[in-house]
Amino acid sequence: MILIIDVHYYDNKARIAGITFDDWLTNKESNVYISDFEEVADYKSGEFYKRELPCILKLIEEHNLQPDLIIIDGYVWLDGVEKAGMGVHLYNNLDIKTPIIGVAKNKHSALGTGYDIIRGSSAKPLFVTAIGIDIETAKSHIANMHGNFRHPTLIKKADSACRGYELN
Repeated sequence: MILIIDVHYYDNKARIAGITFDDWLTNKESNVYISDFEEVADYKSGEFYKRELPCILKLIEEHNLQPDLIIIDGYVWLDGVEKAGMGVHLYNNLDIKTPIIGVAKNKHSALGTGYDIIRGSSAKPLFVTAIGIDIETAKSHIANMHGNFRHPTLIKKADSACRGYELN
């Protein structure tokens, strides 16, 4: 089972969505999980994980999720290799060391070359980093996911689900 997680912040709260699927080529989720988090930590530059990590862990624990791989909206490594991003903190906080792929829309200033992929008809890249899985394999998985546009269909669905929209 592959789990995509996205978090939407509003007021002092967060809604976390998890979408599971088993086939990298599918456009259909197996399940959708939603959790809400009260009293979210304030955003601090360079410490985003302190805001997002408790939310993600709540979703995983509340729904007793045990995925084979997790996809997050953001970075595993800020520079691609050693400067820890949200994904590394998540990986280190999981009881079972689950591979994590980070998919970011904007290039972090510390990110080296070779982490971008172009999908569909978009000219704008996505930036992929990973832990527990080879980076070329991670990039290939994300590049080949269902969807004709920049964002894979299921990643867009996770974003919609955490914002409270119905999935089609």
